[in-house]
Amino acid sequence: MFFAEGQIRVHLYGSPTDMRKSYDGLQALVSHAMGENPASGALYVFINRRGSQCKVLYFDRSGYCLWGKRLERGRFIGDWRAVRTRQMDWTALKLLLEGMEGRQVRRRYALPAVSKVL
Repeated sequence: MFFAEGQIRVHLYGSPTDMRKSYDGLQALVSHAMGENPASGALYVFINRRGSQCKVLYFDRSGYCLWGKRLERGRFIGDWRAVRTRQMDWTALKLLLEGMEGRQVRRRYALPAVSKVL
């Protein structure tokens, strides 16, 4: 299936997942743990405890599809303490599948407060 990159929603599950789970187990995680509708057409990403395996679940109008990827070297997630269940964009998913972990950029300094004089 081909996705329109700007229209697809991607949800990352923020806890390690047992990779023995298949369609029904991952669908139950989406419904109960994430509180989402698994048939909404969004992509749901699950990663194992070691960070070396990834599964993506989505619904494509006729049934559930499951992608899987196992890295021979490296990890999808470097530190589980920094991972939270969150929504991400298509580009972040592509980077994650290539083994590149995105970071949130923060300012090194605070902007000065602007006072209004009337």
